[in-house]
Amino acid sequence: MDMLVIRGGQPLRGTVTVGGAKNAALPIMAATLAATGTTVLHGVPELVDVSTLSQVLRSLGMTVERRAGGALELTVTDDQPCFADYELVRRMRASVCVLGPMLGRRRRACVSLPGGCNIGHRPIDLHLKGLRALGAEIRIERGYVFARADVLRGADIYLGGSFGSTVTGTCNVMSAAVFAEGTTTISAAACEPEVVDLGNFLNAMGAKIEGLGTPLLKIEGVQELSAVEHEVIPDRIEAATLLVAGAITRGELEVANIRPEHLSAVIDSLRAAGATVELHGTRARVSMNTAPRPIDVTALPYPGIPTDVQAQLTALLAMADGISVVTDKVFPDRFMHLPELMRMGANVRREGACGIISGVARLSGACVMASDLRASAALLLAALAADGESVIRRIYHLDRGYDRLEQKLNLVGANIRRVTDAPENLPASLHLSTEEEAVPTVETSDVPPAPKFLSHPSASRQHELKDTARHG
Repeated sequence: MDMLVIRGGQPLRGTVTVGGAKNAALPIMAATLAATGTTVLHGVPELVDVSTLSQVLRSLGMTVERRAGGALELTVTDDQPCFADYELVRRMRASVCVLGPMLGRRRRACVSLPGGCNIGHRPIDLHLKGLRALGAEIRIERGYVFARADVLRGADIYLGGSFGSTVTGTCNVMSAAVFAEGTTTISAAACEPEVVDLGNFLNAMGAKIEGLGTPLLKIEGVQELSAVEHEVIPDRIEAATLLVAGAITRGELEVANIRPEHLSAVIDSLRAAGATVELHGTRARVSMNTAPRPIDVTALPYPGIPTDVQAQLTALLAMADGISVVTDKVFPDRFMHLPELMRMGANVRREGACGIISGVARLSGACVMASDLRASAALLLAALAADGESVIRRIYHLDRGYDRLEQKLNLVGANIRRVTDAPENLPASLHLSTEEEAVPTVETSDVPPAPKFLSHPSASRQHELKDTARHG
């Protein structure tokens, strides 16, 4: 197992290029189960999640090969297998996106339930609700979803849930509905760019989907989809992470291969926090030379701040000149990065669906541990800005969603080493002497005083925060 060793304090300067979107590539790869012929996908990042789904697809009768130039070739060679095993699906929740395409094309599917998730409860009940509405017979036994439908018929389907629309659920139902007889309407459909990219891919193969990018989809069923060549959209989450990297290190970073319209809410928040963000076509230049201003951030479904960027913005605001409140209305439990940021000197705490952040003048290097994909990115950003050296363990989370991120950052001035996770590879600066272990000392002048409300919130502030958490 590897870990990252980061020496912080270096402003990032130069140009870095964003890769293809993981969250678009995965459902598109799954949808190739329904295609006749060989599909060629460009821009699919080389990630652990992509490798995992490739194994799932191979077990379902497909060949998946990476061309020398980086494109991915996918071909159905056997349309009989319909069993997605737990040992593969458990590695990545998004594997469940094979359910819709299999049911639509092969009329039967047996897919393991994906199980728990570190960032909160993520059931697939809306997926199953939509597929049942199309006429599928579904039962759950021994941890597997068994789905069958001799004929799928168009239906009016509502996919709204407690925390808004479901992205993967919309992808699953849409990929099955393209084969349903008649017309299907999906209300409260997810509007995320990744859903739109999947819809455009299906339309290119011969599907008839209208309303992409809106909460109301209209789908006319077809009998067959033909393989095509497709370019996956740029990864807006990687782009946002890199923009925050430029701001948090107080550098000047140009981020290439972006779609600014996918990043409007993130760019607005960065500007509100004091960063300068200039847009030039498919490029954005971010710069910051002062401490961030405190802001309030709320993660919402698209076009709001993505929940997948909440942790990264939290890392930035940990060094703001004042108090910020970060709320996550998509995954209210997604705050496992807060205790690790505290190890680096951040003054943060959680209250319900909110993170309360009192900015500090500086962060200090420390040993931290990633709990999930975006938490690992947030810890890396904090380490880039911190004084001294930091170590991030469990970086396999990072490798699930970022293609060689540390290499990209090193090209623009970062100092990051990937080493084996072993005691001898810990930086000497993170080893305490016997005296330090026995009698830790702290220079009180270096410790900023905690805001009064963090210890004794006023009655009005308590009510405000609790009300936010209750309705968040």
